[in-house]
Amino acid sequence: MRTISGTTDEVVVVGAGLAGLAAALHLAGRGRTVTVVERDPLPGGRAGRRDVDGYLLDTGPSVLTMPDIVADTLAAVGDSLESRLELLPVAPAYRAHFADGTGLDIHSDAAAMEESVLAFAGPKEVEGYRRLRAWLSELYQVEFDRFIAANTDSPLGLLTPAFARLIALGGFRRLDRAIGSFLNDERLRRVFTFQSLYAGVSPQRALALYAVISYMDTVGGVYFPRGGMRALPDALAAAAVDAGVTFRYGETVDELERRGSRITAVLTERGHRIPCDAVVLATELPTAYELLDRVPRRPTSWQPAPSAVVMHVGVPESVPTAHHNLVFGAAWEQTFDELIGAGKLMSDPSLLVTRPTATDPALAPPGRDLFTVLAPVPNLYRSGDLNWDGRATAYGEELAAIVEKRLVPGFVSDARVVHLDTPADWQRQGLLAGTPFSLAHTFAQTGPFRPANLPRGAGNAVLAGCGTVPGVGVPTALLSGRLAADRVTGTVPASRTSTSTSIGGDRR
Repeated sequence: MRTISGTTDEVVVVGAGLAGLAAALHLAGRGRTVTVVERDPLPGGRAGRRDVDGYLLDTGPSVLTMPDIVADTLAAVGDSLESRLELLPVAPAYRAHFADGTGLDIHSDAAAMEESVLAFAGPKEVEGYRRLRAWLSELYQVEFDRFIAANTDSPLGLLTPAFARLIALGGFRRLDRAIGSFLNDERLRRVFTFQSLYAGVSPQRALALYAVISYMDTVGGVYFPRGGMRALPDALAAAAVDAGVTFRYGETVDELERRGSRITAVLTERGHRIPCDAVVLATELPTAYELLDRVPRRPTSWQPAPSAVVMHVGVPESVPTAHHNLVFGAAWEQTFDELIGAGKLMSDPSLLVTRPTATDPALAPPGRDLFTVLAPVPNLYRSGDLNWDGRATAYGEELAAIVEKRLVPGFVSDARVVHLDTPADWQRQGLLAGTPFSLAHTFAQTGPFRPANLPRGAGNAVLAGCGTVPGVGVPTALLSGRLAADRVTGTVPASRTSTSTSIGGDRR
């Protein structure tokens, strides 16, 4: 594995998102003096927050899986998950609602899920689920250490026995066909393939190796931090401070000082100069390349993932829905064709409707519930003609009507829209193509073909975040920070093994 050369005693991390926080913790745990520079007044980055009239909103990710990776990150400085964060298990992990009126509770516990599948689709599908669960577990076991949580310098570095095993497991088949080899019920297949949308690819085009995302929630388990998802970056930042990391909030880095090919200092718009031996750029990918004053060498242009409209709604406390609700429309393949191919809004929307107050009632005022409605929409590269500033309110009303019809009776009349984000808002936050999901995980943007975390032309700069390896998501963002630290210091033995048993998880 290639690492940066020369002295690395003092490191500046630009960005206090999850990747930047993880990089800071791993570097501090390895004896480096670390300064984190963040443009916002608080940590979190994409894991953002907004407080409105007693509602505590998480404006970024809403699903937390693989808590052992959080534990590993904290253990880098001798800290522990239990002392920093209270994680509450979410059961069922999801509740799926289908257009035909049927519903299914999705459990990460094997026995509970078998009972759920039996009542929903019969004994034949239970047997298929057992085989699917075993396959997902083996796929994850093969992928994690070698392909997800490791740096690779070139595609040739993948040619290992583990790669051969991944081929034998069918990791390079199409995802929908791989899942279909276990399950016949089309509704069940959706439950184990919808996650590919997080990777920005349809199940019909995604590689089966991305079934590991399904493993993370349907086998590993789903959790929610008390206090909301914001509690995660807060915990990581607090642990970093206790480990000696310096944070400079409310400062934007606008230039990197160089001597030859090396970066010698980070310069902020306030005129501050922060010397460094190495720098980790945990920013949006275009921002990192702009600071480095270079254009990436790629035979094709970047392909961003679809975006989303996210609406936060307060309602009277009375609706016993699950924490996470998958609200499927009748259309499926057509939905992906519209979002990714045609750049159109879904004609028959499928939604993720989250009720965080189902797990933590303190996130809303007394007597109120908080709902977050996420609707996938095209990114601005695909649909630049959509005037989101002009149509946001109307589209929010459309989404509320769908939630009322399919999930929560009386939702429209009782709802108060607390906040709404569209691709235009994501773009104003500096996110590529107005999408919070960064680059799609197409084959050409996967693994060693994804923008590298060791960019050319800067001898002591490393990238971190969802635009580089290993990719999009909370666990992968944390891993990205650790991989960046490895590029600075070289690999060190993990404080906990990556195959340890997660909280309530199943690592076979």
